[in-house]
Amino acid sequence: MGLDEIIVTQAIVDRFMEKLKACLKLDVAIVGAGPSGMVAAYYLAKSGHKVAIFERKLSIGGGMWGGGMMFNQIVVQEAGKHILDEFGVRVYPYKEGYFTADAIEATTMICAKACQAGVNIFNCISMEDVVVREGRVCGLVINWSPVETTGLHVDPLTIHAQYLIDATGHHTELIKVIERKADGKLFTPTGKIVGEKSLWAEVAETTTVENTKEAYPGAFVCGMAANACFGSYRMGPIFGGMLLSGKKVAQLIQERLKSET
Repeated sequence: MGLDEIIVTQAIVDRFMEKLKACLKLDVAIVGAGPSGMVAAYYLAKSGHKVAIFERKLSIGGGMWGGGMMFNQIVVQEAGKHILDEFGVRVYPYKEGYFTADAIEATTMICAKACQAGVNIFNCISMEDVVVREGRVCGLVINWSPVETTGLHVDPLTIHAQYLIDATGHHTELIKVIERKADGKLFTPTGKIVGEKSLWAEVAETTTVENTKEAYPGAFVCGMAANACFGSYRMGPIFGGMLLSGKKVAQLIQERLKSET
C-alpha cells in the first residue's frame, strides 16, 4: 500500500479540529504548560473535569526543562516528592529531606500522564485577551504565537471556561491582562500585581503554596505566577512548591465546581 500525502494532511487537520472544537467550552482553561500548570491539569482531568492548557512556546515544561542553569537536574523536598512518585518519575535521595530527579524525565512524565488523564494541550498558542462578564473572567481570547511575535493583524478566537488558571510563571501573563482590562481590583493587598521579589528559596517554597488562590473572580494563580501576583520571592531550581501549588489549585477549583453543581 502506497503512502498518500493528502491523507496524512487530512488526518492532521481533522484530528486537530476535532480536538479544538471539543475545547471551545471548558471547565478549566490553563495558561502555561509549566510544571504547576500540568500538575493542576492532571488532577482536574483525573477528577473528570474538561481541561485544556494553552502554551505560547513550541515546547512544554516551562523552567523545569533546564533544571538549574541548564544542568538538567531538579531538586524536590520531602513534601513534594509524593507527587513525582505518583507520576512515576524516578527520584533519588541526596541529603536528608532533599531529592533529585532528571528534569527531562520529570517534564515528559508529567506531560504524558496529564495527556493520558484527558488533558488537551495546545502549544504555539498565545493568550492575548480575556472574556469578562459581570465582573467575572469566563474565557480566553487566543491566537497563534507566530501571529503575536511577528505583529500580524490577525483576529483571534475565543474559548469559554468556568475557571482560568494563570500558570505562566514570573510574567503573570493572564493576570496582567485582567489587571489592565477587567473592572475592579485583584485580590491582592494593593489591588494590583504586587510583583516578584528576589530569590529566597526557603520562604518562596512555602509562599508559592500559600499564594496559590483566586486572584480575581474566576481566575486563579499557581506556581511562580502566584508569588509574582501576591508579592513574594522566587525560589530557583527547587520544584516541590511548584508541584504542590499545581495540586492545590486543582483542589480549590474542584471544590468550587462541586459546590456549583
